Amino acid sequence: MNIGEASRASGVSQRMIRHYEAIGLIPKAARRESGYRDYDERDVHTLRFIARSRDLGFPIEEIGKLLALWRDRSRASAEVKALALARIEELKKKERQLAEMRRTLEHLAKTCQGNDRPDCPIIEELASG
Repeated sequence: MNIGEASRASGVSQRMIRHYEAIGLIPKAARRESGYRDYDERDVHTLRFIARSRDLGFPIEEIGKLLALWRDRSRASAEVKALALARIEELKKKERQLAEMRRTLEHLAKTCQGNDRPDCPIIEELASG
């Protein structure tokens, strides 16, 4: 299948497929005589694996590690679990940061009169940083 078909089958954009090839996350696709990339079901399965990993918040470097572990049938599941637990901690940290950002914005929005006057604690807070 060509890159458009692989994109539709995997849910990964053509641009990202090319990017993943360029950075070595996936091997470069075989080329047809016409020069078009040629993908098979294994490639699509790998792209779906990457997409699901991205959906769960794994960065590219960790996805590379997960792909290597996925391909290694003698892997220790402890390695996979360690990556997942580390990602959970990062997500918890981001969750706390987002909650703090939301609370700050809610406070600033409550203190802003929202009228025709130029005084605005939101702008003042942004300018003071």
